[in-house]
This record gives sequence, C-alpha cells and structure tokens, in this order.
Amino acid sequence: MIEFLSQPWHWAVSGAMIVFVMFLLLWFGGRFGVSTNLETMCTIAGAGKVSDFFKVDWKKRAWNLVFIAGAVVGGYIAITYLSSPEPVDIAQSTRDYMTTIGIDYPASISEGNGYVPAEVFETPWSVRNLILLVVGGFMVGFGTRYASGCTSGHAISGLSNLQISSLIAVIGFFIGGLLMAWLILPWIMSF
Repeated sequence: MIEFLSQPWHWAVSGAMIVFVMFLLLWFGGRFGVSTNLETMCTIAGAGKVSDFFKVDWKKRAWNLVFIAGAVVGGYIAITYLSSPEPVDIAQSTRDYMTTIGIDYPASISEGNGYVPAEVFETPWSVRNLILLVVGGFMVGFGTRYASGCTSGHAISGLSNLQISSLIAVIGFFIGGLLMAWLILPWIMSF
C-alpha cells in the first residue's frame, strides 16, 4: 500500500481534491488562504493590544489553523514515508539554464532535494542568501498585505469566486515570479 502511495499521482487527483475543498468552503461560506493564519496566530498571541487590525474573533477561523496543521503533518508524512526513491526528473533544458546562472544540478537528484538548489538553500547564512531571504520575505509580506491575501487565497479561493481583484493579484504574482526567475535571480546569482 505504501509503495502505491509513493508513486507519482496524476495532477488531476490534486485538482479534484482542491475542487472538492473549494465546494465545501463555498457551501459553508468559508474562505481559503494561508496568510489569514498568520493574522489569526498574531491575534491569539495578543497583537490586538498593539494594533486594531488584529482585533478579530479568531475562534471563527480556528478551522483554518487545523488546515495549516494538517498541511504541516501531511508534508512530514509525504516526505518521510511516501517519497519516491526515484530521482527528480528535471528537464535537461532547465538544468542547462540553471547552470548558466550559477545553480548546478547533479546528474541524479534525490526526491526530497531536487527542487531546492544547494547554492541557495544549503548555505542560508551567506551574505547573499541572507539578503535574499530577508528582502524576499519582506516582499512576500508586503505583497500579501497589499493584495489583501496570499497566492493560494487569491488563486484558489478568489478566482473560484470570480473576484476581479483576485484575477489582478494572480496576474501580478505571475509577472513577479517571471521577473524573479528570468531577470532578478540570474543577477543575484552573479554575485
């Protein structure tokens, strides 16, 4: 059974599960988004004493905290017990491009490590990577607050609710991702 679960599943399985969750959320009037959990955790920690923004009834959002806990536990189970022993199959053209900007992929990459290049993630305390993490974290936080939600909230929940603001936000997220991948990251990796 575990061997069956560790084999790659068709992408439509995930898509169908997302549709099912969105149907339940729409049916019960809920909203999906990960960034709301940070707000909820800050509220629980007492941030409402400092800012009115955090004066919300966090108990109405408790289900979302269970969702995040499930995502963490599910990720742990997936990487610990359900990882495929097969190396990650990254296209040769992608490997070639990454090599040109200073990220080298070995010929064989293990399942859990194939998507996290050592040049960026194994030495997070180098000056370059520390700046990348701090500035990147600030930009993600700013963008999430400015867009009134995160990528998952806008792309999954907002678009399924046909919200034009979510469509604009998702277009902005994709433009930002393309700019980062094709222009900013190669420039940063040159240092």
